[in-house]
Amino acid sequence: MVELTVRYFAGARAAAGVPDESVALPGGATVAAALAAVEERHGEKLARVLAACSFLLDGVAVRDRETPLPANAQLDVLPPFAGG
Repeated sequence: MVELTVRYFAGARAAAGVPDESVALPGGATVAAALAAVEERHGEKLARVLAACSFLLDGVAVRDRETPLPANAQLDVLPPFAGG
């Protein structure tokens, strides 16, 4: 099993309804599997937000959603930000 903490920011936090949560997945799971698990948990509202998000895995930008998850990982969900 792979345990990870998913942290939500801005609109992703509003869509998920929580600031963070723990997710347990089978060994060898990927970022895509983690996203599918949280989409299933929180529904369509979060799924729409995730489509526009970028992600950090243990502080490093994830470009490939098939990136394997290390044990005790932290996945940050970052919607597009606006501002000046």
